[in-house]
Amino acid sequence: MTEIYEFEGKTLCNTSSVLGEGPTYDPDTDTVWWFNILGKELHELNLSTEEKKVHPLPMMASVLARIDANRQLLATEEGLFVRDIGSGNLTFYAAFENDNPENRSNDGRTHPSGALWISTMSKRAEPQAGAIYHVAGGRVTKIFSGISIPNSICFSPDGTIGYYTDTRISRLMRVMVDPQTGLPTGEPIVMVDSMDDPGGIDGSVCDSDGYIWNARWGAGVVDRYSPDGLRIARYKVPAAQPSCPAFIGVNADRLAVTTAWEGLDDTARSSQPQAGALLELGVTVKGVFDPVYVL
Repeated sequence: MTEIYEFEGKTLCNTSSVLGEGPTYDPDTDTVWWFNILGKELHELNLSTEEKKVHPLPMMASVLARIDANRQLLATEEGLFVRDIGSGNLTFYAAFENDNPENRSNDGRTHPSGALWISTMSKRAEPQAGAIYHVAGGRVTKIFSGISIPNSICFSPDGTIGYYTDTRISRLMRVMVDPQTGLPTGEPIVMVDSMDDPGGIDGSVCDSDGYIWNARWGAGVVDRYSPDGLRIARYKVPAAQPSCPAFIGVNADRLAVTTAWEGLDDTARSSQPQAGALLELGVTVKGVFDPVYVL
């Protein structure tokens, strides 16, 4: 039976994002980073000082991976770029789908090996126009294709299992992965089929015990799944469109989640003043930090 919990968290940042996405945490600076994809913004919040910054971007971006104290890797609609944290300058790193301006980057996460998985989708959400790519050492390899809205990219703590979904059909996929390279070693199988439930499986993150925390777009909840695909808990959030969770805090024991107001009419927005905010779920978790990307 799924335990259902009311929202007991808080708003970490009430800056309203049209499409908040791609949260990640830097433990060295106690900073949460996330994107407003459609607003072409990178957001930064220091948890210790509560200092907030918004960095305008020249293109839509959706995934950030730490490289070192001075650099980040960004997945954007125009390819992969290395961002200098101090200046904000972007340097082109690698291309993916640069011959297809109708697509943009969407979801992604760094594998324990230091490789990165990133996904693409149509800017108009055209069916089966998206894909998932493996990035390592500057080399980009397509690993899955024919996906409409690829999300939920995350990995088991030991790096042997990868997860992803097509939010449009709301099936969480499970695939065996080489822990040394982050490349798939088998064919994906359906681990969770929730097509008949309200909303859709969106962004996910895997905790240190192998449990998957999933933001369910359109349902206003974050679900927790066991490693065998059983939904064991559901946490309500005050926004109908949560998009992606991330472990935050110096002990990785807190959970943040981005949200969005994209597509909501005036009535829906007025009834959800926290739509588009960065929320904290209000639970104690055993999380893990996203690994750094190895150039």
